Formats: sequence, structure tokens, C-alpha cells
Amino acid sequence: MPPVGLEIMTKKRKIDALNTIFMGLGLLISVSSLQAQSLRAPGAGAGFSLGSSSPSAVSNPEQVTVKTQPAVVQDMKRQSSDYIVALVDSEPVTNQEILVQMQQWLAQMANQRVQAPPSSVLLKELMEKVISEKSQLQWASQQGIKVQDNEVDQAESSLASRNNMNVEEFRGKLKSTGISLKQFKAELQNQLILQKLRDKEVNSRIKITDSEIDLYLKDLKANLKDDQVQIEIAQILVQLPDVPTPEQEKTALDTINGLKEKLNSKMDFFDLAQKYSQSPDKVVGGRMGLRVANKYPELFSSALLSANVGDVVGPVRSGAGLHLLKLVEKTSSQALTSNQTHVRHILLRPSGQDSVNAVRVRLFNVKKQIDSAQADFATVAKEISQDGSAPSGGDLGWASPGMFVPEFEETMNRLKLGEVSDPVVSRFGVHLIEVLERRKNPMTIKEQRDLARNALRESKFEQAFTDWAQEIRGRAFIEYRDEPQTLSN
Repeated sequence: MPPVGLEIMTKKRKIDALNTIFMGLGLLISVSSLQAQSLRAPGAGAGFSLGSSSPSAVSNPEQVTVKTQPAVVQDMKRQSSDYIVALVDSEPVTNQEILVQMQQWLAQMANQRVQAPPSSVLLKELMEKVISEKSQLQWASQQGIKVQDNEVDQAESSLASRNNMNVEEFRGKLKSTGISLKQFKAELQNQLILQKLRDKEVNSRIKITDSEIDLYLKDLKANLKDDQVQIEIAQILVQLPDVPTPEQEKTALDTINGLKEKLNSKMDFFDLAQKYSQSPDKVVGGRMGLRVANKYPELFSSALLSANVGDVVGPVRSGAGLHLLKLVEKTSSQALTSNQTHVRHILLRPSGQDSVNAVRVRLFNVKKQIDSAQADFATVAKEISQDGSAPSGGDLGWASPGMFVPEFEETMNRLKLGEVSDPVVSRFGVHLIEVLERRKNPMTIKEQRDLARNALRESKFEQAFTDWAQEIRGRAFIEYRDEPQTLSN
């Protein structure tokens, strides 16, 4: 059962965690990709799979043609590391492409301390991954899906920011690892195209019904512990002696009934408790405090068992006298809550005169001034922020998970209260972020249903993606030539 909390994205669903493009860098250089399309690192004794890209995933085997060539010709080709291993609608897949990916995946596995599969297995799985991606890129081209240069630049800036670098430093790191800027941008552009294609075609296949949402929420709540239900009761007590006379009982009952009439005429319970109650807690309106239900007298909790918050029951007879009881509050671990953050920011937008890096430098200086108490965050936000929140000192109010773009939200979630972030690049510009408060807040019905809908969508996504990828691959004419080889073979 997933943890209780609201995980919804605005404007665009976040399909998966960021997958690594260039694993050999040892950096978090990544773009949004898809788990079903990723290499799955094997566990002990586990098989190795690239998801739906494996040879067995071809949906129409009749469309795949395998040609063999004389052994002498194959041996001559294998003397070079770069030769054609397959064709996807006449577009070649070269051995060198497979070797580059293999190097990256081996570095990733070593970094995660995962045992790599035999090279022969890894090479074949990587070849199938490349074939599958090429077929998808060709389909994207046929559908007119494109990525503009400014989108690639923005993604590069975002990746640099996630690695706490500016763009120049990021490019320097790429160069030091042997990856050219042209190679990096081409791969980044391809991944962004694939993401657009998958967002468009896979999401539309997933259907969530109201009955599925109802069942999910029912199961979710049933699996939550209910032994920590807390309630708060307020009382009005009219005392009676241990052995009251009939007259005393009548007088007390008349008093209680008179108070009930006042409540029916919309008078405030707490005001009446302060004026008429004969219990020591009258000074706080008869409120007895929020506590676990079984910490109250069983007489009281039983009387309010079927009551809703705000209901008044009574009179209830105890050894002390007659009580009117009001259920003030009821909280339960069965209540779905979302973690909310009160946050503010300063936003500057790059322009023709001010590049992203120039804006980052400017905000770094602003952060230093705020951290050293030479400047006030809210005052600076009012003066320079280019967001609509500037007049309120950059205050964005209380936010539930998913309200902001991933770059912003990931940074916000890492911050301590009162901490100001380093400059963060998003598609809106460059931000300084400060977290003011955090709280757990009961989820509205809409938020609960959004939570269920997104969880159900996530659970259905991988199968929908696998089916879609098989269909796309099935449309392509794939010709296998030579098997991929490492240089040592």
C-alpha cells in the first residue's frame, strides 16, 4: 500500500523518476524517461531485462527478417568496432552505438554496486533497446512531433542546476568524460521527443473509472490503523449529590433541558459552559482536550459513538451529575492527509541581455545577502521578483505536492525551515526558494480522488507502455545483421 499523501502533478503528469542518460558520468545527468523502457538492474539471481525491448517483445515476428552473411565477411567486419548490426526501416544501428550504451550502463551498475550480466546478454538487450527507441523516434517524426532548440537548452540548464553547476561547468564535465556537446544535445533532444510521444500516445490509452477510484480509496482506508482515533469532548455538568432527592434530580433535569433549549436557539455551547457548568473545565468552555478515545470515560465515548463533529448529546448521567456532551473534534489515522508547504520565492526571467548564467550569478549574490542578514527576503522579492507573487513578498501560500514544476518542488522538499535555496532553474526562469512552514492537512474529497486516480494510472502505465511499444515496433521493418561485439571479442 503506498504511503498516504497527495501526489498529483499540475498541468502535466510526472510519469516516472528521472532516468539517467549518460550513466558513465557519475552525475545525476538525466531527463524524464520511462521505467518500462529502462534497463532494469538485476538483483541476486534475477534475470536481466530491458523491459518491452527484448527480442521476445516483438509483436509481429513475421515482420522481422534475419539475414546471415558468410563467416569470412563477418570476421572482416568484426575487425572494426563500428559496423551495422541491424536496420530499422533502413536506418542503421551500429555496433559503436551499442558499445557506447554498454559503457554507460556498466558504469551505472558499478556505481550502484550491482553485478552486471554477461556481456553477450547485455549487448543483445542494449541492441533491442536501441531498435525500440529508433522505431519510436521514426513514429514521432511521422506524427510531426518535434523539440525546439530552446527546449533542449532549457533542459540542459535544468540538468546543470540539478547537479549544482552552471551550464559552462556542466559542459566542462561532459567534455572531461569524453562526451561531445553535439552528442549530448542530440541524445537529449531524442529523449525529449520520446517523452512527448509517450505522453501523447500512452496516457490516452489509460482509462480510470469512478468505481475503480471508489474501490481504491476503500481499500486504502481499510488498511490504515484505527487504534489511534482521537477525539475532543466538551461538557456542561450540572452536579448532583451521591444520593439525590427527587426534587434535586428534577431541578437538575430542568436546568439541563433549559440549556438544550438555549442551544437549539443557536447559543454557543462554550459560552453556556463557562456560565452554567459546574465542572472545573468551565473556564475553557468545558473543553476536555484532544486525546485517544479510550482515554475518556467509557460512558462519554460510548454516548458519542455515533455522533458527528459538532453534535451535542445528553443528558448523560454519571456519578457526578447530568452532562451535556459536545463532540468538538475527531481525528483518525484513517483520515487521508497531504503534506503541505508554505513557501515563497524570488523569480527572475532570463532575457536577451541576461542569460540564465547571468541571472544565476545575480541570485547567488542575493542569497548571500539574505543569508548574512544584509537583506530581507520579502523586501527583495517585492523589489526585483518578476512573478505575480512579488507584491506579497514572493509568498505562494500553502502548497500541496504536485502544485509546482518538478525542479522547484524537489528543491523545496529538501529545504529546512527558513533555509534559502541556491538558484534553481525551471522553465519559468531562475528561482530563490524559502520554506516558511510545513503541516499535514486533511485531504478534500477531490484531493483524495486525485490521489487514487494517479495511483491507478501509475499502476496501469507500464502495461499500457509495453503494449504500445510492441505496436510501434511491429510497424517497423527490422533487419538483423551481425551480432554486436565488444572490442575484445
